[in-house]
Amino acid sequence: MFPSFRQAMAWLHTWFGLVLGFVLMAAFFFGALSVFDREIDRWAIPSTRFEPQPMPSYEKVLRPAFEGMQPLPAAVDAMRPRVNGEMPARFDTVVSWSAYTTHRDPVLQVFAGYEVPNAKDPEETIWADGTLDPRDGTPLPNDRLKVGSGFFYPMHYGLTLDWKNLGIWIVGFSALVMLAALVSGVVMHRKIFREFFTFRPDKARLRSVLDLHNLTGVVALPFHFFFAFTGLLIFAATYYFPLGHTQLHGLHDLHAEVEARETGLPHERAGVPAGLANVDAMVADAQRRWEAKDKAGDVGFLVLQHVGDANGYVSVYRAGTDRIALVGDGIHYKASTGELIREDPAATPVGRVSEFLTGLHLQHFRHWLLRWFYVLGGLAGAVCIATGFVFFVEKRKRQHAQRGSQGARVVDALAVTTVTGMVLAALGILVANRLLPEDLPARGDWERYAFWGTWVLALLHAGWRSAPVARGMANPAWREQCGAIAVLAVAAVLLNWVTTGDHLLTTLRAGYWPVAGVDLSLLVTAAVACITARILKRRAVAAGMRVAGVEASHA
Repeated sequence: MFPSFRQAMAWLHTWFGLVLGFVLMAAFFFGALSVFDREIDRWAIPSTRFEPQPMPSYEKVLRPAFEGMQPLPAAVDAMRPRVNGEMPARFDTVVSWSAYTTHRDPVLQVFAGYEVPNAKDPEETIWADGTLDPRDGTPLPNDRLKVGSGFFYPMHYGLTLDWKNLGIWIVGFSALVMLAALVSGVVMHRKIFREFFTFRPDKARLRSVLDLHNLTGVVALPFHFFFAFTGLLIFAATYYFPLGHTQLHGLHDLHAEVEARETGLPHERAGVPAGLANVDAMVADAQRRWEAKDKAGDVGFLVLQHVGDANGYVSVYRAGTDRIALVGDGIHYKASTGELIREDPAATPVGRVSEFLTGLHLQHFRHWLLRWFYVLGGLAGAVCIATGFVFFVEKRKRQHAQRGSQGARVVDALAVTTVTGMVLAALGILVANRLLPEDLPARGDWERYAFWGTWVLALLHAGWRSAPVARGMANPAWREQCGAIAVLAVAAVLLNWVTTGDHLLTTLRAGYWPVAGVDLSLLVTAAVACITARILKRRAVAAGMRVAGVEASHA
């Protein structure tokens, strides 16, 4: 079929990249934004603009919050079809209470799970969650959209397509294909070391675009390969091959029983009421044990399992921000007495590899320079895909124009939508976040509508302005949407100033980098978009003069 293996790899690289590049572009771009998802949350929710706090006292802050939690009406309604008979007015049997924070979170996330009486599945659990100010336990509005961690972050691995986990499957398949595209790209570019140092912006447009595509692909090649591979590993056991909960369900239950006997951490309630010892004392004891082993003592995750039952236990997990590997170093206590049950042993060699790969992907560590390398790697991936789109269209549009084909026009419009349209959509949700009234019902839904609405408008605009592509010329939508990006980015910074008073002089003077960093990033985005728009305009004028000269010579 192909005269050489290298040409076969070129075909594979081109068409795999074209078909699934639209998904990978979203994964790279929103993955880069997700590196600072908590900081974007604080920009989007002004009531959370204070310094990160440690895990608060259980007795003073957490216990009152847990005791007041109940599932939301929407969760109760969703549970009704899975219950025989009526739903209770209140859920009293607590499966677990838990609290979670990180070194970048000023607020505290709390979760409560309850047994469901008369559930068709005896293991059914209904959940409630909330957000607290850890300084005094004040509940914060839980209906605000966390634009960073609640929207951009799940977008990069699931496209917000939750039905049957469809988005996770699409992104997973795209990551698998991306690995093949990376290998085929290496085969295509035999002189890969030379391309590491090759970028000729003064050459013809097609040559400079290909140089930039090769450069961004080669420079961040280890990053691209690693994140595609580890992303697949992280979701493999949970979504792609969940054997323990499907084909091997009986074996999974047996493993749970054996694990409970060996660890002393029961999976089920005993049915015997019991009290709760001082949880703060358990937390303090866990921190002393970590300190004795020269480990940082920040508590990241606190779990109370089987609350009010004789089988209840308390698990204290370390934040683990002092290392790349995702570790918990859990210490577990009997809930009724505070007696130590178990300290998690050191991981096996395979377990340590898994912890390192997972931690390197999820980046819960406290290392700001490495975080910025993640951002640059993600943006390099986005640029690599974007230039691949441009090269594909530029190489074929004149041939398509001569044949009267509309294929290049369609691909170009989709490329504009995926590249500049995606940036516009991200800016659209930030602008909507600052424009919408704070007390607007279902405010988070309206922010999502702004995101998708902006993206749809970008698609319509790209298609409407794509007619020149059918004549072998550039689509002016690229230039026009770059201009729109600059306008929206500056508007987001100004709206943050107007609606909160936190302008750059204030946040920089106070050293409050979460908000200042987002504003500065928006201004840099606006500057890059302006420069790009000017370059594209200059090239459009030059191309128009060449076309006019050709037409005059023919006349």
